[in-house]
Parts: sequence; C-alpha cells; structure tokens
Amino acid sequence: MDKLKKVLSGQDAEDRGGLSEVVEASSLSWGTRIKGFIACFAIGILCSLLGTFLLWVPRKGLHLFAVFYTFGNIASIGSTIFLMGPMNQLKRMFEPTRLIATILVLLCFALTLCSAFWWHNKGLALIFCILQSLALTWYSLSFIPFARDAVKKCFAVCLT
Repeated sequence: MDKLKKVLSGQDAEDRGGLSEVVEASSLSWGTRIKGFIACFAIGILCSLLGTFLLWVPRKGLHLFAVFYTFGNIASIGSTIFLMGPMNQLKRMFEPTRLIATILVLLCFALTLCSAFWWHNKGLALIFCILQSLALTWYSLSFIPFARDAVKKCFAVCLT
C-alpha cells in the first residue's frame, strides 16, 4: 500500500527534501484522500447523470445539460487531485504521452458549453458530449500502461 501511495503522489523516484516533508506534514491523510476522491468522483457522476436527464427540460434544458454534464466530467477528473495533489496532477496531464488527450478533453469541454450557450444547437451539444466522453476515456487510458495500445489493436482486429 505504501508503494501505491508513493506512485500516486509522484514520490516514487524522487528524493525527499525538506520542502516535501513540510508539504506532506500539512497534507491530508491517505484515508481522507481516498474519501475525497470517492466523494468528488461520485459528485461528478451524479452531475453528469443529472445533466443528461435535464436535457429534455423545455427551454433551459440544453443549458442545464451542458453545464451539469461538463461540470460532472471536470469533477471526475478533479477527483484524482485528492490522490496525487494538484501540481502533480497538472504535471501528469501535460506530459507528452497525454498532451493531445488533455487538449482534446479541454477542447470538448469548451465546445460543449459553446454549442449550448452561443450556438443554441442541441444536436451539436450532444455530439460534443459524446466526443467529450470518448476523449475522457482516451485520457484515462493513458494512465494505464499499454492500455491505449491494446485498444488500438482491438479496433484494428475488429475493423479488418
């Protein structure tokens, strides 16, 4: 369990200096981090589901859908901040292996909100939400070793 804590907090191969000891001393306990992760992830899922149900509300449904669905996905990504810490999360998001996936996720978030608030196009908002989910899945797979390669091979086999 200690090895998992070190890997998730980014301290696996790092030397522990005085500053990291001060930060660790004032940070949350591992149990509190797990609880925060679960709570934030659950809120994210609930917001996404609520947004999906609110899509069919007359007049304001599209706006509510875009906001709740996007906020739910942001909360789901943000939940890992409890496990890794905010700076480590940002560093990992913009590593070369997942840079394109991160940009796609953020772009889909923005385009979903734009299609709802500025373009008022329900179909386009749905398309961007589907793309948002696919981009988020691809981003999440980048944290599992060889997962994206396995998915690519599965699709290659299925398409041939």
